[in-house]
Amino acid sequence: FPLIPCWVKSMAQLKILVYPDERLSQVSQPVKAIDNKTVSFISDLEDTLSSFPGCVGIAAPQVGLFKRIIIVDVSSRPQHKNHGHLVLINPVITFSEGNIIGREGCLSVPEYIGKVQRSQNIEVEAQNEVGDDVTYQMEGYEARAVQHEIDHLDGKLFIDSLVGKRNTLKKRTDF
Repeated sequence: FPLIPCWVKSMAQLKILVYPDERLSQVSQPVKAIDNKTVSFISDLEDTLSSFPGCVGIAAPQVGLFKRIIIVDVSSRPQHKNHGHLVLINPVITFSEGNIIGREGCLSVPEYIGKVQRSQNIEVEAQNEVGDDVTYQMEGYEARAVQHEIDHLDGKLFIDSLVGKRNTLKKRTDF
């Protein structure tokens, strides 16, 4: 087999918890310190996210770590205003306004999508991966993605908030 140079970082893809796993309803605890263990976990979480093409976010509880860490990156959809690749630790929505219904899917509820009502505009405060305090004003798709991931931190899935006719899930057809 091929030799891998020592400077090549191996990717660690973490296992995604899938509904109806009861752990997905667990509320996550705040991160108290951004230490080497946290930084290593964030790297593994980023590797996991990047292993799912088209996916725009992931939350720590989706891989069984019940800490308040999310990653969101909607920059692959340049038609949507965004802040690029974001690691948000202990995120808190400090402002929200407007409501909009949109379609959502989730790694933890594979093969299904549904319509969910979210705030159109939000402000979120958090720490980044080096511990700096950050604040972002977000709108539209990026705001939806952040709200979806923060829900995971509170033990909620998008299927808990379905709206529309019969509040039903639809089978995804893009697999």
